[in-house]
Amino acid sequence: MNTKRIIQKIIFVTLTLTACSGLLVLLVAAIGKKNKEHCRDYVITVKGVKNNFFIDENDVMKRMGAATNGRIKGKPISLFNLRKLEQLLKDDVWIQDAQLYFDNHDVLHISVLEREPVARIFTTSGNSFYIDSSEKQMPLSGKMSARVPVFTNFPDKRFLDQQDSALLNDVKKTAAFIINDSFWMAQVEQIDITQCGYNCWSFEMVPTIGDHIVKLGNGDDIDKKFHRLFVFYQQVMSKAGFDKYNIVDVQYAGQVVGSKAKMNKVDSIQLKLNIEKLLKEAEQMQKDTATVIPATAIEKPVIQPGQEVAAQTYVRPKAEKNFDPKPRPTGSSGRTTKAVSKTKSNTEPKLIKRPKAVMPGGN
Repeated sequence: MNTKRIIQKIIFVTLTLTACSGLLVLLVAAIGKKNKEHCRDYVITVKGVKNNFFIDENDVMKRMGAATNGRIKGKPISLFNLRKLEQLLKDDVWIQDAQLYFDNHDVLHISVLEREPVARIFTTSGNSFYIDSSEKQMPLSGKMSARVPVFTNFPDKRFLDQQDSALLNDVKKTAAFIINDSFWMAQVEQIDITQCGYNCWSFEMVPTIGDHIVKLGNGDDIDKKFHRLFVFYQQVMSKAGFDKYNIVDVQYAGQVVGSKAKMNKVDSIQLKLNIEKLLKEAEQMQKDTATVIPATAIEKPVIQPGQEVAAQTYVRPKAEKNFDPKPRPTGSSGRTTKAVSKTKSNTEPKLIKRPKAVMPGGN
């Protein structure tokens, strides 16, 4: 009985080894045949966001040609180091990922995913660059210009320290919120970065419609700050007029402070019409959605002793059921002068310095 089992095991092992050897021979033969084949053709695919491409097939071909001595089609497949070629493409600052492979017809497929800009930044010396969601810095492109939020007065340094990196992270968070909301993409003209001490910075938003400055503070709770501003637009500025405020401060939790200023009567009427139009379009968008966000009470601010403010408006908004975090429609601008023009395809924006409003009586 034991002898019979031993014989069966020997036969099983022999058959298994024979099958494995056959597969190994076939695999080696297939690899050898593949290595003898030549690249019959190549296909380049560039993937981007909304078909806004900062790189094209010619850019990819230039890098591939430099690595293959200008020859791809007709070159032996064994001479292609696909991993090395992928890394070579990823070294391009505008390329986020690259995938290369040969199909069964000996065609080389080159798939490239480009980086998506989320903000454009101007430094204190006037230099400009984009950043993506990973805070990767990308240079401007001669092919097109991205329509993204604009930030000014960023420190002009070759190497960023810990404070600068934290600031860049705040820029990314703020830009990501704005770019995903069509209402604020229409209303935010630019955001100026102001220093408020060591390891301290503050954002001041310059609106497209209106002649006021919005103090946002840093990038913490940026969605709540823009919500308070939206409630202020709805409940105060759209009703009381736009000739009373040159500063709107929403940087502190639970409060909105509006400081009065004087404005030409004709300008104030036009501003009121423009803001009302923008808010009506936003309300129409709200009617088409069912998103409801619980109300948040807005508390009165604490005024420091000795601080003189010309006039203040405290807003306690109603339930936030009118607030819609989803994108709202773009409104039309009623201003003839802009700090930084919104960029469109094949158009570079121009940076125009404008004086910032100062809180009356403030430092």
